[in-house]
Amino acid sequence: MPVSLLCRVLEVGVVVGVHRIKRIRRKLGLRCRQKRKFKVTTDSRHSLPVAGNLLNQKFEASAPNQIWLSDMTYIPTGEGWLHLTGHKDLFTGEVVGYAMAERMTKNLVSQSLLRAIAAKRPAAGLIHHSDRGSQYCAQEYTLLLDRFGMTASMSRKGNCYDAPMKSFWGVLKNKQIHHCRYATRQEAIQDITGYIEIFYNRQRKQARLRFLSPVAYERLFYEKRLAA
Repeated sequence: MPVSLLCRVLEVGVVVGVHRIKRIRRKLGLRCRQKRKFKVTTDSRHSLPVAGNLLNQKFEASAPNQIWLSDMTYIPTGEGWLHLTGHKDLFTGEVVGYAMAERMTKNLVSQSLLRAIAAKRPAAGLIHHSDRGSQYCAQEYTLLLDRFGMTASMSRKGNCYDAPMKSFWGVLKNKQIHHCRYATRQEAIQDITGYIEIFYNRQRKQARLRFLSPVAYERLFYEKRLAA
């Protein structure tokens, strides 16, 4: 049974077979949203220092703010590309920081990180995992990581399996962006902000989070810690 269907079954307590759903879908003329192919946007052709891969595809955390993932992507609009960078907590799945602008710059990545820090106030020792893009390898960004006691970790060159943050871009694009036509960048910014803040972080249930949203899962974690 698809995860989305199972979430709905658990939420309302109604068990519906997959074949019945397919039959109703055909009757109503409904179609499933199709995934699109993605192309690589990271430019790792630079001579800047590169951090080692500390995770080595072991994407596991035992508490919030132990490991943050970060990546960059782009969204088409009527005014041209809108670049988006984000930071995601590995344990809760919450998008803890993000930033959008017309151009992909070092400042945009730093802005996303600073927003995440302001929201979560992580203790020193957090692992920051990203790809080898020049924005992450820039001296200004590495100094920012050092300032807040974070340890850089970077994926291997050209290895998409080292970059789990890309799964969030897939959800965002397939569930929202690919079904919208943004006339302006500002229109896209407002829509994406609403999706992240209102739906993804607070409402979208995930199987690996015991069918809770990222915010609810984090709240449950701290409630159990206080009760222990």
